[in-house]
Amino acid sequence: MKHARRFVAGTLAAGALALSLTGCGDSADSSGRLGRTTQGTESASKDPKSSKDSRGADGAEPSAPATPAPGGAGDEAYRKWGLTAPLAYAPKPAQKPQIPQAAPGKVPVIDRIPVPAGEKVVFLTFDDGAEKDPEFLRMAADLKLPISMFLTHSVASSDYGHFEKLRDNGSGSTINNHTLTHPNLRTLSFAAQKKEICGQQDHLQQRFGTRPPLFRPPFGNYNDDTLRAASECGVSSLVLWRVSMQINNFQYAEGSALHPGDIILAHFRGPAELKGTTETQMTTRMLQRIQEQGYRIGRLEDYL
Repeated sequence: MKHARRFVAGTLAAGALALSLTGCGDSADSSGRLGRTTQGTESASKDPKSSKDSRGADGAEPSAPATPAPGGAGDEAYRKWGLTAPLAYAPKPAQKPQIPQAAPGKVPVIDRIPVPAGEKVVFLTFDDGAEKDPEFLRMAADLKLPISMFLTHSVASSDYGHFEKLRDNGSGSTINNHTLTHPNLRTLSFAAQKKEICGQQDHLQQRFGTRPPLFRPPFGNYNDDTLRAASECGVSSLVLWRVSMQINNFQYAEGSALHPGDIILAHFRGPAELKGTTETQMTTRMLQRIQEQGYRIGRLEDYL
């Protein structure tokens, strides 16, 4: 019960968020779209070399990264993509953590995975699907990044093959639901919400062969109708986030550092939305921040 209160508290207060039809906002700044009410949020303009960003939640120096899991990136891949050390990957847990049960007819809301306090693992998620950069495909394949993709049909469907390549590169990446047209679901009726969610479930099942178990509402906005509609559409969990990647740095829902089990939000975006930065450059900076704080990267679906 204690975990359940921590998971759900604050998520219904995500109403005052920016809107966009093509992404999760009109600029690279997603501070208003964090899955929980933001507290002590840092600016994306903060110096990327800030020592505070590179320390753990307790202010201590980060621990040395663990050895990459078997099947991870090759020894030289990290240098190719601007990293100074190999990425550390968390192995699949022997037992999945206990996720709070939702009310009957609804799906549970998850914004952080309940891993043990000392288990420094975070999870990569990318939203929307507007940017389809072939260089990013090479990066993700070389580094074997396990990415949970949440795709919006209106922007991703112009080249679903791009995301199929990302799914099938040997990293264990997955494709999930982010609605048909990226609306603010809280403004829609139950029937309209169900159309947005089930419609994308149908498209993704037809295109990729499976019905996604995970769903992320645009802007992190949802209500009870969303939870009921998602359940009726065959979704098992509604996934939010605690940390969002800006152009250079993380923005945190609480505190000024990563926490064990954090779900990280990033976007498939290009230079037009990232002020000249490419998707691969943004991702390199994101991976550097994870390494600086001594975290490993896990596969979200291994824990859900």
